[in-house]
Amino acid sequence: MVNINGNLIVDNEATLSIANRGYAYGDALFETIRVNSGTILFWEDHYFRLMASMRILRMEIPMNFTPEFLQQEILELIQENGFMNSSVRVKIIVNRKEGGLYTPNFNSIDYSISVAPLNSSFYTISSTSYEVTLFKDHYIAPDLLSTLKSNNKLVNILGSIFTKENGFENCLLLNTNKMVLEALNGNLFLIKGNKIKTPPVADGCLKGILRTQLLRILEKLPEYEVEEASISPFELQKADELFITNVITGIQPITKFRKKEYTSEVTRRLLGVLNARIRIGG
Repeated sequence: MVNINGNLIVDNEATLSIANRGYAYGDALFETIRVNSGTILFWEDHYFRLMASMRILRMEIPMNFTPEFLQQEILELIQENGFMNSSVRVKIIVNRKEGGLYTPNFNSIDYSISVAPLNSSFYTISSTSYEVTLFKDHYIAPDLLSTLKSNNKLVNILGSIFTKENGFENCLLLNTNKMVLEALNGNLFLIKGNKIKTPPVADGCLKGILRTQLLRILEKLPEYEVEEASISPFELQKADELFITNVITGIQPITKFRKKEYTSEVTRRLLGVLNARIRIGG
């Protein structure tokens, strides 16, 4: 079952108009959320990111779009699909109502919610190798729109095809200043000694939810010095550890970039702290 504007519909009966502005113009946002046994992880951060993104795109936020309303919509859909005792990925898509060409006739919105099961209730780290490379075919603008989860993800799609064709696990994206921005599916962190660094949102990286959570955790760990600053490709090979974050996978250590191989000691410690936080209640 999927939720279309508050109505539960069997997924293979859900339809999309060819005039849908998300389909026709990329005039849409999405939010990917992890829910463990009926607990929505980091819900407040997800909700406020979605609302802020809608405001940036000049969408009208419905009066009933409260945190409580959307939370109930998500949980009812999970219940309807029989996943209340499982871990699931939830995707909310918000698009401007159809009408108009580049200039919309309306700023009001439609929304949909879908769910899919996940394998594990907590974040784990695989011991398999995870090699990455730089994706240099296209670059991301250091711009406010680049930080949003819009459904214009052509660079990520082309990067994913490049990754698959060349036998890598992921690619790192660059902005137009040739600074390392993020991975195809998450934010990037670099560890050198006791210093932990991640690109600033001003560079154009996604304002990731798990990135935010991890920065809050690191604030309370005095043994680490945290910095939000631009990362050059040269710095990658000087690092002790590199890892990628997103709310579905959690923390993914990078094991190799070019000829440099990385450890994951600090990364694994941070994953333990993150999982403990989730157990307490996210």
